[in-house]
Amino acid sequence: MTFTPFDFNEAIHQRREHAREGLRYGSPVVGVSCEEALAVLTVRRSQRQVFEIYDRLIYSAIGNQSDIEAVRLGAVDVAAREGFERSPDDVTAQRLVGFALSPALKEVFRDQFRAPSVIRALFGELGDSYEEDLFYVLNYDGEFSVRSGKAVVAGSVEAEDAMYSALDGLREAPALAEAMPAALRAWAIGSLTLRTESTPEEDDEDHGFDDTSIIELLHEELKQGRPEIGLLERKTDRHARFRLLPVSEVNQLVSSVAPFVLDKPDGK
Repeated sequence: MTFTPFDFNEAIHQRREHAREGLRYGSPVVGVSCEEALAVLTVRRSQRQVFEIYDRLIYSAIGNQSDIEAVRLGAVDVAAREGFERSPDDVTAQRLVGFALSPALKEVFRDQFRAPSVIRALFGELGDSYEEDLFYVLNYDGEFSVRSGKAVVAGSVEAEDAMYSALDGLREAPALAEAMPAALRAWAIGSLTLRTESTPEEDDEDHGFDDTSIIELLHEELKQGRPEIGLLERKTDRHARFRLLPVSEVNQLVSSVAPFVLDKPDGK
């Protein structure tokens, strides 16, 4: 049996559509470089979504849980090996994403005898200063982009664009107390955008959502899920820079946007 260029292109198109459809149901992720830390926020519906990869590297993703975990384990393995064989300073997001994870995802995506990965991942790398923080967004097909200041991943380009627009008002190097309410609001706008895309008859052309819509969505989502925030702290006395905030601290940071999360007991 022979394959023509058309067959190959059609197969790639189908694999891309399969991955995009799977991503639509993921809980968006927002990364923001703050004055005191690099922060990643999402709303956790079931499984944990924010992880430490190495001392200055943080990870979150949307997609199939098995693919999210496979990329996480691969990233941890590569980072640990690089740190042991070379030095901790050689463990960077550029080497991790550009030379290890991206080629592996590209190989899987183009292999028509293997199921394509369904994942869109966010890696944050903490610098010594706000200006040196970096975010890497890695796609299911192995393509990746680099951003500074802030980065998001969501189930569609439109949702991500809406989230970036929602974060435009943040000043450079904001405090956590300023950045996290804005990040949760951006998460809600991304989720609302995905919903309007799935129900075209209710589509709002400018995708503008008022505070009432945002509060209603958060109230609905936080009945089952809860905000999850992971930090890479710039200055800390602890051995590890990574910290997953307890519910009590998360509630304090986002209560201006979603005061009702304060009613949820710790650990729920």
